[in-house]
Amino acid sequence: MRWCFLIALTWFSPTLSHAVERFNVLFIISDDLTATALSCYGNSRCKTPNIDSLAARGTRFTRAYCQGTYCGPSRASFMSGYYPHATGTLGYTNPRPQIGDRAMWPEYFKNNGYYSGRVSKIFHMGVPGGIQTGGDGRQHDGGNGADDERSWTERFNSPGPEWMAAGDGETLENNPLGKKPVVGGNTFVVVEADGDDGVHSDGKTAEKAAQLIREHADVPFWLGVGFVRPHVPFVAPRAYFEPFKPYDQLPLPPRVNDDWMDIPTPGINYKTSANMKMDHRRQKKALGGYYASVAYMDAQVGKVLDALRQSGVEDKTIVIFTSDHGYHLGEHDFWAKVSLHEESAAVPLIICVPGKQPAVCHSLVELLDLYPTTVSLCGLDPVPHLQGRDISPMLDAAGAQVRDAAFSVAPSRKGFLIREDRWAYIQYGEDGSGGRELFDMQADPQQFTNLVNSAEHAARVASMQAKVARKLVEVRDNDLHNE
Repeated sequence: MRWCFLIALTWFSPTLSHAVERFNVLFIISDDLTATALSCYGNSRCKTPNIDSLAARGTRFTRAYCQGTYCGPSRASFMSGYYPHATGTLGYTNPRPQIGDRAMWPEYFKNNGYYSGRVSKIFHMGVPGGIQTGGDGRQHDGGNGADDERSWTERFNSPGPEWMAAGDGETLENNPLGKKPVVGGNTFVVVEADGDDGVHSDGKTAEKAAQLIREHADVPFWLGVGFVRPHVPFVAPRAYFEPFKPYDQLPLPPRVNDDWMDIPTPGINYKTSANMKMDHRRQKKALGGYYASVAYMDAQVGKVLDALRQSGVEDKTIVIFTSDHGYHLGEHDFWAKVSLHEESAAVPLIICVPGKQPAVCHSLVELLDLYPTTVSLCGLDPVPHLQGRDISPMLDAAGAQVRDAAFSVAPSRKGFLIREDRWAYIQYGEDGSGGRELFDMQADPQQFTNLVNSAEHAARVASMQAKVARKLVEVRDNDLHNE
């Protein structure tokens, strides 16, 4: 009880000249979610009414980018406030980003009197292996994953049956003869599951998050709610699949002949329709399974937002919704993440701040910007050295800009992306020796024509390559490893 009293004393910011109530922060993150699957971003088939409701009262960003195009480096980046090449977290194994004794995002709020809670996947956690339960009901290997224990007052995991859920399942990947049983791992599997929402990990996450909001409504809190869908396996209760049947009516994205001819070898994604041996039937079922997983996740978001409203703290809580990176759903015949193309590097981002008018912002932002922005909005002292930027001015003027480019990396490919207002430049290798790509995002938003070898664009390519070099120097020059 004593710590609750001490936290309550900090509800009003001592750093401000007059008493201003500190906002709570509710950070909701989906796993492997492309913005194009959300109806508030224009999808007419996959309905996401709960996320849409948040967008309707917040600021929806149309050009937000992750800093790493797979889970480990992306999450370590926005949780620490540093780019992957600064923290050294370029994969999945680091238990804590290498930032010395500097505070992680929720840790900084905890150090300033906030209750900090985590439910399910915020830092990297293996899915499905790290969260699945077996027939004995016990959680399998994985535990807290690459979590940072000191960031949290409390933390909770949400085990679920994953690919072993009872129901109708099919392995779509590397199963052309249809004889392979449902399997685990990072595999395209669809399970139309028996039972209700609460059987699965995300249902348990929503329930626990709602409970924590009710329990901590009287103190300032930073609550991270991590949903694992639509990450494979595509598992959800049966009802969520029905709107997408029959699957053969789902349209695949437009494709062009010889699309890969001008893409460097490292730019061909690790999962393609060809190497997964997925014919059109399986591709369309994968799309339906993905959409069903998104619809299920959206319903769980609604439960958390309902709890916030019913607890009477909606008007003093910043709500953020995003994903750790995007996801290919057949564009260029690519599937999943890792690619530095738009579908994989761009993320949905909605920020809802009490008292701010709803808006749509087309300026470039990075997930790295969330840490310093919430610090500013909550009236806390600025955190020195962070590599993200305060984008709170955009919440008052959607046309405001804080950066002229976004930077993202795919460490396993030694890949780097500079995304400007009009141009997207990708290179592989710090010297570009692995190949390069340049796209005019106004004339060619689907990135079908690589202009890197065009004489007309030679100067621009050279300029972009120099920007990558300067950015890497800037990112690494932070004295993190000298503390």
